[in-house]
Amino acid sequence: MYSVLNEHQYKSNSKPIPVVIIGNGPSGICLSYLLSGYIPYVSRDSVHPHPILQRKLQELPEVSILDQDLRYLSEGLEGRSHSPVALLFDTLLRPDTDFGGTADSVLSWWHEANRTIPHLVLGKNPPGGAWHSIEGSMITLSQGEWMGLPDFQLKDWMRKKRRGLRNNRATAEDIAQYYQNYVAKKGLQRNFICGTVVTSVQKVSQDVISNNAQQDPQKNGGSPWDFPETNKENNQVASGSLFQVDGFIKTIMGDQMPFSIYAENVVLATGTYDSPSWLGVNGEDLPYVHHKLSTLEEAVKNKTVDMTSDPILIVGAGLTAADAVLFAHHCSIPVIHVFRRRVSDPGLIFNQLPKMMYPEYHKVHQMMTEQSAACSGPYECYISLPEHHVMSFTEDKKCIFQDKKGHQKVYNISMAFVLVGSNPNLSFLPNNGINLAMDNMQPVNPKRNPIDVDPFTYECIQEKGLYAVGPLAGDNFVRFVQGGALAVASSLLQKANRKPP
Repeated sequence: MYSVLNEHQYKSNSKPIPVVIIGNGPSGICLSYLLSGYIPYVSRDSVHPHPILQRKLQELPEVSILDQDLRYLSEGLEGRSHSPVALLFDTLLRPDTDFGGTADSVLSWWHEANRTIPHLVLGKNPPGGAWHSIEGSMITLSQGEWMGLPDFQLKDWMRKKRRGLRNNRATAEDIAQYYQNYVAKKGLQRNFICGTVVTSVQKVSQDVISNNAQQDPQKNGGSPWDFPETNKENNQVASGSLFQVDGFIKTIMGDQMPFSIYAENVVLATGTYDSPSWLGVNGEDLPYVHHKLSTLEEAVKNKTVDMTSDPILIVGAGLTAADAVLFAHHCSIPVIHVFRRRVSDPGLIFNQLPKMMYPEYHKVHQMMTEQSAACSGPYECYISLPEHHVMSFTEDKKCIFQDKKGHQKVYNISMAFVLVGSNPNLSFLPNNGINLAMDNMQPVNPKRNPIDVDPFTYECIQEKGLYAVGPLAGDNFVRFVQGGALAVASSLLQKANRKPP
């Protein structure tokens, strides 16, 4: 397992590895596939239903998509993503899916070994990333076919496993296994080092590499990414594209093996699942207050809570909170559900989902609407508190709320689950990556303040050689994170001058 990493461990005469990808979820897997020499071409005789795109694709039929002008190809495309390359790759893979069509991909894939770019993919979990941390029976928000990766459709994998899609959607367990199987089927395992935790990414000078010494990137002032003006004759270092990646590997025995490797390019693909958001109220750090859905599943399994317990508190009006409500309702666990919005708020996710496609979330929305504390409804063991704020938690397991009129209420609870979203954990970057964000005065947030990247290469505007994909760059759905991988691969192939023969 460690042999690939050991090859790139510090040696005074070693060269840096061309690409290190931090994160082994769908973004990292898709990028690894592209960097492993799998090149997409437009299939002969294929006809794309988008007439303008079809005309463009016919202009250079023998040139791979990776070698074409992504800006030109993506002009004029519209869809559910703000990223032009995400829309392009998605419509090439799933030509008319948003209109209910089932047209096959117009791409064919060829393995060209001479275009492989050596790379490592570092991740804490098995391939699939955070999908291995989600309760397995949870159903995906996206349709199952949208969760698939290039050149290996999810529905084909499901058919071989003799499993079906529920309402055209898959379980989190299916998705996690599919991603792990994808890496094995495509022969990508040697690039993946699982059980790794990255603790630092910083620029280094050639002297640091030669002397195997640590370098504080901020001691000279200026940008936290600046490095000493040494050995400027080394163009790679002078261009600012050399990074030191430090961390450790968790062994089967529970030990931590440190590593330090050097990379010409680093791709941030960590997603946002690592760091749950907090309310910032008094008592939120008490032991009965939790911030992960998995803790509720463990509590039910361990019988810490049951139908005779005081109600559990679920805070939030997003899909994770809804999953918690569904899980507790299924287990007959009494629930108090508090959220800040009104149930009719058009910004509420439930008001944006088709009822026929998402019946279980529609059920939660009905519960939120019909079973408030002010009026009893048909749902036992559930109370909805819309337009309420949590004020504090007390040591004797009470929660104090405030409604929109300023009136306060107190409820006894057994456990609390604050499920109000999550933020990326970028503690391994200088200044937690804030300098890379669109607004570099605020923390990176996938919805409000993503990392500022070039939309056609996904290279960070503030730091050349550093890339960001997936939620970090504002792409929050699996079907669209793949466009970021396409953009990065195209950029890296151009840098490496890996032209087709």
